[in-house]
Formats: sequence, C-alpha cells, structure tokens
Amino acid sequence: MDYALIIRNWPLFAQGLVVTVSIVGLSLALGAALAIPLALVQAYRVPFMGRVAGLYCYAIRGTPLLVQLYVLYYGLAQFASIRASVFWLLLGNAYCCAVLGFTLNSAAYVAEIYRGVLVSLDKGEIEAASAYGMTRPQVIRLIALPQAFRLSLPAYSNEVIFLLHASVIASTITIVDILGAGRKLNATYYVVYEGFLTAAFLYLAIVIFITLVFRKAERKFLAFR
Repeated sequence: MDYALIIRNWPLFAQGLVVTVSIVGLSLALGAALAIPLALVQAYRVPFMGRVAGLYCYAIRGTPLLVQLYVLYYGLAQFASIRASVFWLLLGNAYCCAVLGFTLNSAAYVAEIYRGVLVSLDKGEIEAASAYGMTRPQVIRLIALPQAFRLSLPAYSNEVIFLLHASVIASTITIVDILGAGRKLNATYYVVYEGFLTAAFLYLAIVIFITLVFRKAERKFLAFR
C-alpha cells in the first residue's frame, strides 16, 4: 500500500465524498417527500391512485437500480424528441440523472416502509382522534404520519445505508463519486488496492456515522416503547 500516494490525492477523494453525500442526501430527501403520498394512497386505499402507486412501487422494487439508471441516462438519450425537449436539461446531465434515478428508487422502498407502518397503527388512536372531532386530514397529519415517522426509523436507517451502497453505480455514468475517485486513482497510477481500499474506508466511515445518528434518534423518538 502506497499511503503517500493516497495522501497526495486526498483532494480527489474529498471531491468524491462531497459528490456522494450530496447525491445520496438529495435523493433521500426527495424520495422521502415523494414516498409520503405514495404510502398514503396505498394505506388508505384511494381508488385508482392507490393501484397506480402500488404498481409503481412494484415495478421499481422489482427491477435493478443499475438498469433504471441506465434507462434514464443512456436509454432516453436515444430519442430525438427527448433531446429536443426541456427534459434534456435534466436527463442530459449525469449528476441530475443520478439524483432522479436514486430518488425514484428510494421513494418506492420508503413508501412501502411507511405503508406498512400506517396499516399497522393502533386503530384505537385513530378512532379516538376521530371521536374527538378531528377531520381525516387532521388525523393523518397530527396522528398517523408522526407515528409512522417514529416507528419507521429502524427500517429507514437500513434504506439510507442501502442507498449509500447503491450509489456506487453513479460512477458508471461518468460521475466521480467516492468509488469513481478510487477508480481514477488506480487507473492513473496503475495500482490495484490504494483506490478501492480508500473508497471502502470512506464508505465504512459514513455508515458508522449514519448508524450512530439513527441510534440516537431511535433512543429519543422510540423511548416510549
């Protein structure tokens, strides 16, 4: 292991770290926001919309993320109508395409987490809130969703780590993330271990940080259990 080589190229890995964290962070935030309506229309069996949301989640969860990203970045670029449309401003950019792909994927998984929690909530709380005079939107906003957010923390932490690990495929569409930085280092200096082991260390450090944050959140928000 050439540690001096790693230290000299640390700015490359720092840049890759920023790219990875920004992509994963944006995708998780947008995916969680999209997952809420997807989960609600399924949990409360909204006609038509619930079936559409269920089909979307089934299709996304049933296909590999790599295939989804390739379809977005390479597949849609084959259509002249797409390249000539306003959507090309998004689909023609590798970074934006990665965020979009990871967002759509994360939304499907998180929606299933929320849906499972929503349908398992204590019916007595919901009935008591309704008897108190709350409307259904108020019950959802003040009772159901806060409960769902708290109870889904353990499962959601796994989704965060899963998406972080899955983000390595961003390097396959020209993005220099953490793994892309490792590949670039290995290719530039004709080495084998330095780039990949440094990337592995950075991913491990991020996972440890995520785990600690969620454990603290679970102790705070799930103390009543």
